[in-house]
Amino acid sequence: MAPTDRLLTADQVNANVSYLRMKRSMDIIGSLIGLIFLSLIFLLVAILIKLEDPKGPIFFKQVRIGKGETTFHMYKFRSMVSDAEEQLKDLLALNEVSGAMFKMKDDPRITKIGKIIRKTSIDELPQLWNVLKGDMSLVGPRPPLTREIIEYSDYDKQRLLVTPGCTGLWQVSGRSNLNFNQMVRLDLKYIEDRTFWVDVKIIIKTMLMLISSKDAY
Repeated sequence: MAPTDRLLTADQVNANVSYLRMKRSMDIIGSLIGLIFLSLIFLLVAILIKLEDPKGPIFFKQVRIGKGETTFHMYKFRSMVSDAEEQLKDLLALNEVSGAMFKMKDDPRITKIGKIIRKTSIDELPQLWNVLKGDMSLVGPRPPLTREIIEYSDYDKQRLLVTPGCTGLWQVSGRSNLNFNQMVRLDLKYIEDRTFWVDVKIIIKTMLMLISSKDAY
């Protein structure tokens, strides 16, 4: 089913309790396996980040908006300079995508190690902890920043009716090559069409994209 102009409700999109239980089970098992098997990568990345910038933190913690417009702290490996948030105000005019989202291909705030881990999406791996906690799911719309949802219309806010995810239909359909409106349409299509097998297919496509590092920056 393609997304329409009608507004969805939380009851509509969260009515399939069996699916939601299966999804949560997959999230718990998948995040635990990921955290265990990727622990050596976590250690190596942590060492490299500290070697490049001994005074800066290893992880980047940022307030994001989740299901029902609740807030939570999302974790990433730090891929930018320590004062990246302070520098952002000077870069907003250089935003390369339209809508309530900031993207800049040659962002000067990104560190040398950051360029590598962002290209391979390794910087996103700490979000497995968010998945285990229940803040996020393996698959779902990306959680926006608080400053972004100020610009959201009621149509855009439908993205917030479900648990946000580490990956989703947007990411496997073009990611950085798509604008904000295209992202919203894809997220709403996912929300209306989502099933256990749709989630599995998106996870497989994401893994294939990680190998090729396609469309990431």
